[in-house]
Amino acid sequence: MTIFKEKVDEEYLTASEVKAELAEVEEKRAADEDRELRYELARAIEHVNRFALLDPKEARELVGRLEELDKVNEQTAHKVADLLPRDRHELRSVYAQERYSLSGEELDAILDIVAEYA
Repeated sequence: MTIFKEKVDEEYLTASEVKAELAEVEEKRAADEDRELRYELARAIEHVNRFALLDPKEARELVGRLEELDKVNEQTAHKVADLLPRDRHELRSVYAQERYSLSGEELDAILDIVAEYA
């Protein structure tokens, strides 16, 4: 049994973008004294505050630049923007589930772009 009847829309967001959205929710909840943060919401806010390293504009720009490269789709670009891998080993772990592997030049091209933002 599911509680949702249909998926209306789907959009990938970086952790930085989620952080900004959750900050707005937290402000609205703080303004209303009767509403408290549910456990799940508080944990989500704590998570993005700890792991979102870029501001939302930088994260979106990084995703756009990564998507321009071959073999970097939207989902992978968002993962890379959230994780900000520092070396080939970390970047290969992002591609571990893919049916293909990247060459050294392709890995270095991605890492060079990430290094500009990290």
